[in-house]
Amino acid sequence: MSQNLKKRATSATVFVLAGYGLSQLLRLAGNLVLTRLLVPEYFGIMAIAQVFLFALGLFSDIGLAPGVIRSKRIGDPVFLNTAWTLQVIRGFVLWGLALAIAFPVAQFYNNPILLKILPVIGLAFLFTGFSSTSIFTLNKDVRLGKITAMELTSQFIGLVVMIVLAYLYRNVWALVTGSLVICMAKMILSHFLESGNRPSFCLEGKAVHELISFGKWIFVSTAMMFLATQSDRLLLGKFFPLTLFGVYNIAVIFAEFPKQVMSQLSGKIIFPLMVQVSELPRHEFRGLILEKRKLFLFPAALLIAVFAGFGDLFIEMLYDARYHQAGWILPLLSVGMWPFLLNASIDRCFYAVGEPKIPAVGNFFKFVYMVTCVPLFFHFAGVFGAVLAVALNDLPVYIVICYGLVQEKLTCFRQDLLATLLLVVCLGVFIIFRIMIGMEAVPGSALFPA
Repeated sequence: MSQNLKKRATSATVFVLAGYGLSQLLRLAGNLVLTRLLVPEYFGIMAIAQVFLFALGLFSDIGLAPGVIRSKRIGDPVFLNTAWTLQVIRGFVLWGLALAIAFPVAQFYNNPILLKILPVIGLAFLFTGFSSTSIFTLNKDVRLGKITAMELTSQFIGLVVMIVLAYLYRNVWALVTGSLVICMAKMILSHFLESGNRPSFCLEGKAVHELISFGKWIFVSTAMMFLATQSDRLLLGKFFPLTLFGVYNIAVIFAEFPKQVMSQLSGKIIFPLMVQVSELPRHEFRGLILEKRKLFLFPAALLIAVFAGFGDLFIEMLYDARYHQAGWILPLLSVGMWPFLLNASIDRCFYAVGEPKIPAVGNFFKFVYMVTCVPLFFHFAGVFGAVLAVALNDLPVYIVICYGLVQEKLTCFRQDLLATLLLVVCLGVFIIFRIMIGMEAVPGSALFPA
């Protein structure tokens, strides 16, 4: 790896971590304010709406971003304009689908407000569709400063709008409007990332074929990823009372913090770097991956241990009594994030070497697990059982990813074992500390549902 590439990777890592840290601080500050202005039910409604929009996005993902990033034609305006045109078309199609699903979703959850919310929040697809391809080219070159600034600025603007509207009207439309403002601001700012990069409509057959050919497995993979990762919200939104479902989503915000950090690093740094060194002999490629992976994986183990060991305290300190049930959910979900982090820190290598079907297969098995185990655990162990099933849901993916790594001669068992050992030791130390100061050994156990 060249010194210039290493320098850009280091700089990009700083931008991603700093940007994501600031983003989460903004999100937390906004969440603390909004939970005092709005009732938990509104967060549950918003979570249901967002999971269906997320579904539409993933079920129509043809892999434009990774397809552009790995293409040798990334500097060709015709190729980029074709990608942008496909992106715009997809945006209109998705908004139409948001209109189409509004009625059946509202009927399924017996909540008429969803009939109004889904078409409005679906406008976000149009804003995303018209966003500049500069985001792709900057990601390819691992130049993330401008992208980070764009995302933080958009989030801040949207958050201000949310809080003002929540203070004035105290209804769910504050959350809907703020989410749309974030997407609109991001779209506008994206066109100022690089001077001279003004997209125009174009559909070149060769470019379309290249993007669609690579994207077919991305489509399968992301479709399976939605079914695998969002099944909890689809199922629990039906099983749990709306207020409890809103509380569950507060716990998810914290539990997914390490997951989101790793996803940011994986998509914006690890994958572009893997693409640039994927032509190396396999043992050199593997060595570079493991060398960089440990820099992310071992700190992630400590972060997971902190959330698992003291999650109940975070909830009690930050939220009022209406949200304290999240205190037992957060530690359980946090531990369950560990297999995901092991997967997310290595699975992009399959895209880099042209084998995206492995993650798709893993997510398929995760989906099968979710639709069988979550209802089963809920039937026999109630709310606790359902959350436990969700916490264990990344184990099937991990097994498939490990099998794929063996096939591609990219195994990382030793590194996984050492990182897991660090997690166990840290968690053990935190539990001993809790006992020494007179707290329950198991975080949040006093709040477990009867």
